[in-house]
Amino acid sequence: MKGGSGSTSRLVAALMACRGRLQAFIRGRIRGAADVEDILQEITYQLFRVEQPVENVAAWLFRAARNEITDLGRKKRELPFSGLAIEGDESEFAENELAETLFGVPQTPEDEYLKALLWDELAAALAELPQIQREVFEKTELDGYSYQALAEETGASIQALLSRKHKAVLYLRIRLQEFWDDLSANSPENIGKKS
Repeated sequence: MKGGSGSTSRLVAALMACRGRLQAFIRGRIRGAADVEDILQEITYQLFRVEQPVENVAAWLFRAARNEITDLGRKKRELPFSGLAIEGDESEFAENELAETLFGVPQTPEDEYLKALLWDELAAALAELPQIQREVFEKTELDGYSYQALAEETGASIQALLSRKHKAVLYLRIRLQEFWDDLSANSPENIGKKS
């Protein structure tokens, strides 16, 4: 924020004066305590980066909180890579096992080898995606970008980024599921069961 320490101390005083109400406002609209703290930190950060003077700090904070809650709701509605199984679907177990193998800690040398195979297959599948889909998937899933940061970097709208990622996730889900099914069908315990 521009304007010196007088402006900063005024913002801090206003923030502290309405922090409890603001926290209650956010908590009343979302479930996770960690999300409440994340939103409070984000809007505090935004407040101190505002270029123009803020006349009514409390109103600005509540509006910013409402916007962050809306953004959080959009992110939660998005289909995460590891959570695409349909409830009750027979592939749900296989997808959970696939996600656990990719992102879990290997317990045996076989698990480690399988994890390496899956990461190689994921890299190959990512290479098959159109560049704009691959970029949004890699940056949001693997590099930890927020959609807002990626939108600012690329110039694309958040909605466009969500659409690109959704397409990428659907493709990767099918591609990795086929690979996983092939691995499972050819595993030593299943080879004797083939007729």
